[in-house]
Amino acid sequence: MLRAKLNTTRRALRRSAFLTREDGNITIEAMIMMPLLFWTYLAMFTFFDAFHQNSLNQKAAFTIGDAISRETNPINDAYLDGAKGLFDYLVHARGDSSLRVSSIRYDLTTDKFYRDWSQVRGSVPPLSNDDVAQAHAWLPAMPDREYVVLVETWNNFEPVFNVGLEQRDIHNVVFTRPRYASCVLWDDGGEDTENTCISD
Repeated sequence: MLRAKLNTTRRALRRSAFLTREDGNITIEAMIMMPLLFWTYLAMFTFFDAFHQNSLNQKAAFTIGDAISRETNPINDAYLDGAKGLFDYLVHARGDSSLRVSSIRYDLTTDKFYRDWSQVRGSVPPLSNDDVAQAHAWLPAMPDREYVVLVETWNNFEPVFNVGLEQRDIHNVVFTRPRYASCVLWDDGGEDTENTCISD
C-alpha cells in the first residue's frame, strides 16, 4: 500500500517537473512564428514593389508628357514609337504596356473639349471627340481655345509573390500645356498635315 502511494507520488512529481520545464520553448515558438515572419517579409517586399512600380510609371508618364510639350515641330509615328520605347525602358516593363497621346482643345462658346488628334501604341483605342466632349470631371479647367497634351499610360503589374495583391494595370494620366507653341501638331505623313493651331 505504501509502495503504491510512493509510486503515485513519484509519477506526480515527474509530471509536474515535465510541465514546468522550459528548455525547448524557443524551438517551439520559432516553429510557430517563422512562417508568419516569412509571409510578412514576402508581403512587405511585394507591396514595396507595387508602390515602386506605380512611382516609376507616374514619373515616366510625366517625362514623356514634358518632352512632347516642348516640341515645336509636328511629331510623327517614329517619335511616338520612340516615346513608347522610352516608357518601357523607364518602367522596366515586365508585361503588356500601352501609351496614348492626345491633343485636347477647349472651346468656351460650346463649353466642350475637342480632340485634335489621338495616337496610341499598344492595345488601347484612340480617344474620340465623344470621349472628351463633356469630360469636365477628369480634364483640367482651361481657358478658351487653349490646348493640353494628354499622355496616358498603362502597364500590366503582376505581383512577385501571391500575398493577396491582385494583378492589375497601372494607369496614369498626365496633362501638360505646350511650352513653346500654341499646340503640338501631328504629322501623319500626308500632304494634309495641319501646320497651325486653331488658337493661332
